[in-house]
Order: sequence, then C-alpha cells, then structure tokens
Amino acid sequence: MSRKVNLPPPPRLLKDPGHFLSLGGGSGLMPFAPGTWGSVLGVLLAWGLGGVPAVMFWGVVGFMAIVGIPLCDRTGRVLGQVDHGAIVWDEVVGVMVAVGLAAGTGLPAGSGSGGMTPLTLLAAFVLFRILDITKPWPIGLLERRLGGGWGVMADDLAAGVVAGLVLMQLDPGRFFSSP
Repeated sequence: MSRKVNLPPPPRLLKDPGHFLSLGGGSGLMPFAPGTWGSVLGVLLAWGLGGVPAVMFWGVVGFMAIVGIPLCDRTGRVLGQVDHGAIVWDEVVGVMVAVGLAAGTGLPAGSGSGGMTPLTLLAAFVLFRILDITKPWPIGLLERRLGGGWGVMADDLAAGVVAGLVLMQLDPGRFFSSP
C-alpha cells in the first residue's frame, strides 16, 4: 500500500511530545522522502545504542515498538490519514530491528554477524528501505489487515526482521574482511 501524503502537518505538532516522537523529531516533516529521513534517524539511534548490552538494546527497541502503536495511531487520526507520510516512528523502529539483527546484537558468537560496522549499518538501511517501500508479501499484508497504529508499526517491524535476517545470512562484513 503506497503512502499518500496529504497536506504536510503543521510544525506546531512538534510541540506535543507524542506527535514529536511519531514525526521522528521533525524528520517526518522533511519535504522529500520523510521515511528515508526517519530511517536515517533510526540507524543513528541504533548506532548510538551499539555499545549497550544486548538486553538493553532489544528492551529499548521493544519499548519503542510498543509505544509506537498508540503514538502513530493518534497522530494518524489528527492528520486524517492512518499512515501519513510524515509519521516516521515506524521507520525509526523498523530499521533499528534490521540493524540489531544484521549486527548480531545478542546473538551467539559465530552466528553470521559482522557487528555494528558502517557496512552493516548501510546494508541494513538500504535493504530495510527497499522492503519498506515495496512492501512484498507478507509485509504489505500486515499493514492492510491490521490497520491503525498496529498496521503502521507491523509492516515496518516485519521489514526490519526480514532485512536483518537476510543480512545475517549474507554477513556483509565478511566480504571486506582480511583473510
């Protein structure tokens, strides 16, 4: 399901903490490719959490995902469109899932992960965006079937899981490591 952007949301929405989060701290107000800018924010947040214990990383991501359901739902109702293009919290959290899995955060050593390297961050970002934009089955099905904040969050979380699992198998770091 493609996103149709109605009128851009008024910047005053950023004064409300819930809207501030669902609009990605303002990254969703970018006039071009707001979902991409929200994903950039998510990669930066994941990278910033890269040094914390895995349980903390996944706890933060899980909390963000759960909180995102009512946040995105509320902002969608205010904007008059369930998945308005300016709502990017779902991209922020979804790409964090992709980065965490691709980097092997909390996975046993030797599980096919190259760590949180610049290449892993870039690969997770690119593959996540491709999946988020194209919404192949079953990713797109989640958004259509669940609706509301659940649908907004679920398709991006699924895109993050798929991107992360694919990258875990490909292990992008191994292609550029010394023998």
